[in-house]
Amino acid sequence: MSAVTAIYHLVINTYCREMTLPEQSSEILYNYIAATIRNKNCHVYEINGIENHIHILLSLRADVRLSDLVRDIKLSSSNWIKIHQASFPMFSGWGKEYGAFTYALRDKDMVANYIKRQREHHRRQTFEDEYKHLLSNAGIEWNEYRLT
Repeated sequence: MSAVTAIYHLVINTYCREMTLPEQSSEILYNYIAATIRNKNCHVYEINGIENHIHILLSLRADVRLSDLVRDIKLSSSNWIKIHQASFPMFSGWGKEYGAFTYALRDKDMVANYIKRQREHHRRQTFEDEYKHLLSNAGIEWNEYRLT
C-alpha cells in the first residue's frame, strides 16, 4: 500500500443554502455520515455545521477518489434523511457543488477546533462569507454557482 497523507476539510451546503438541517437532529446525521466515511476505510476527525451546511475533516485513503466519497456521502445521507424525514422535514437535498481544502497533518487539530466551533463562529459570520474566505485562502475564484 502506498504511503499517503491526505487531510481534507470538506464543506457541503444544503440545496440553495436553505436552513434545513435542524440543530436537534444534526448529531444523528453526523454519526451516519461518519459511518459512511469509515465504511470507505477513511478516517473522520470532526463533523459539525449549522442548518445550511456541514464541515467534515477527514483523511482520505490513497485508493479512494474524493469525488466518489463526496458523491457517496451526499447520496447515502439524502436517502437516510428521507427515511428519517420527521427529523428533517424541510430538507430538499444537498447543493450541487462542494468545497474540499487540503491541510497538512500538523494543522489537523487547528481545523478540527474550527469545525467544532461552527455555531459560535456563525454568530459573527455568514456561511457565504466563510466560504468565500475558504476559497480565497485556497486560491479559488468565487462565483455564486458554487453555493447552489
